[in-house]
Amino acid sequence: MTLPPFELLRPTSLDAALEALERYGPEAQVIAGGTDLIPSLKQRLFAPRVLIDLKRLRDLDYLRTESDGTLVVGALTRICTLVNSALVARQFPVLHQAAGTVASPLLRNLGTLGGNLCLDTRCLYYNQSAFWRESLGYCLKKDGTVCHVAPGGRVCWAVFSGDTAPALLTLDARLELASPRGTREVPLAGFYVNEGALRIAKAHDELVTAVRVPPSRAGWRGVYKKYRVRQSIDYPLAGVAAVMRKSADGTCLEARLALTAVNPAPKLVEAAGRLQGRRYDPALVEEVAHEAIRTGKPLRTSASTPEYRRHILRVFVRRALQELWLH
Repeated sequence: MTLPPFELLRPTSLDAALEALERYGPEAQVIAGGTDLIPSLKQRLFAPRVLIDLKRLRDLDYLRTESDGTLVVGALTRICTLVNSALVARQFPVLHQAAGTVASPLLRNLGTLGGNLCLDTRCLYYNQSAFWRESLGYCLKKDGTVCHVAPGGRVCWAVFSGDTAPALLTLDARLELASPRGTREVPLAGFYVNEGALRIAKAHDELVTAVRVPPSRAGWRGVYKKYRVRQSIDYPLAGVAAVMRKSADGTCLEARLALTAVNPAPKLVEAAGRLQGRRYDPALVEEVAHEAIRTGKPLRTSASTPEYRRHILRVFVRRALQELWLH
């Protein structure tokens, strides 16, 4: 498969990139690491007139802490930077673990945090060649009128399959976005739309410029569990991020859980709030694990069955909470 024709722009400043997005409108698309976009272009899932390469925007490639302890990561920071950061490993272990599971070492050296957060949703009926999709009459997400996952509905069920988003959800992260109209900051939890075709609440002429993690989340214990067919390269088919703060006697002071790859958006498990003020109790862990599989609603969007992915969610939640609470 070959790339479609396009004009390549390489702005050297954020203002120039935003000006190009405003000028070309929906005909333009941005590329950073390209680890997800390039295969999609070859599959003709996108055919932009203009491709805006962001790699020269060096000001968006950084990882630092502010005076109040807030962790700020530029959108063009590569995933490998998170993996290699002693600060992230020590203060935000859930993000460190999640970043370390993204694809393979080669792709982590190319892929960016902003790109991972803005991944296109994936589906067995969508991520195929144009010839394959045409044989089915295309799908609701691209060129068709029917969602093959849920034929009776009018909603796309393609799933979000990023790894860093659920980790950052548990850390109460916020995103900085820039556009020709100025800048704004939004909670990461409000950035995603639980519909596979819409994906994210971002205007076409906006760019994610940074991720901010509050200092109140620093030092929390955290783990990330990921199910995939191969232990390298593959996207998650189910993922669980978990963080906990506990007292010296083992009482949970606060806990948060988030899921990925089982819904059109990464999701927080609200039932994790039941753990607050409690000591370890296997029955309570099973209760939260059961609520997790009610939050995660995997359908037939991948080679793995929905039933097995739900089972994996329950197992991962149980293992994550046991690891955080008992070790």
